[in-house]
Amino acid sequence: MRLRKLNDKTYMSEVLRLLKKKYSGQMQTSLHHETPWQLLVATILSAQAQDAQVNKITPALFRDLPNVKEYARIRPTALYKYIGSIGLFRSKAKSIVESAKIIMNEYHGSVPYTMDELLKLRGVGRKTANVVLSNAFGTNSGIAIDTHCITVANRLGIARTRNPVKIENRLMSIVPKHDWSNVSHLFIALGRDVCTARKKRCGECTLRNICPSSTAMKRRR
Repeated sequence: MRLRKLNDKTYMSEVLRLLKKKYSGQMQTSLHHETPWQLLVATILSAQAQDAQVNKITPALFRDLPNVKEYARIRPTALYKYIGSIGLFRSKAKSIVESAKIIMNEYHGSVPYTMDELLKLRGVGRKTANVVLSNAFGTNSGIAIDTHCITVANRLGIARTRNPVKIENRLMSIVPKHDWSNVSHLFIALGRDVCTARKKRCGECTLRNICPSSTAMKRRR
């Protein structure tokens, strides 16, 4: 609490220090992929779905259709047998095929590596673009904000909104650029572990002594 009132950047520095100590092995996407295209596909599929669900269906998909050019030649319905167990699979299939066509026609078959170009692809918003840029190209153009990040940012008192763009801008203003991809992965790791949207287990949280929402800290007072 004292750090939070003193300085937001100091507070975030301590948050990141503690999270890195606990979740250093999770500072990368959990989506399985071998190429930027496969990561783009997996990230599109992960919208409103768990990464574990996506990882169950992509091995067969990537085995039969490993390259972007193959997706550009098919109809979206050809993907249904692979991705039918994922929510919104019809719209996701259309996004994947249309994005493949754009990449083949405008980017010579290579996934673009700038935010503006990625946002031109169908089904790609800032979250997806940030995931691809940071994990496939090592570029920090922003911070990928998912539902875990929204929950954690609000409980930490960093944000008071569920708007992902506002949370992203807020975090970029108080987190060093070299940690932009890390903060997303660390918030997701915390959110999956003990700070879930439905229930928080503050007594098990590595941030229990500094988080303003910590029930463990309040009980000690």
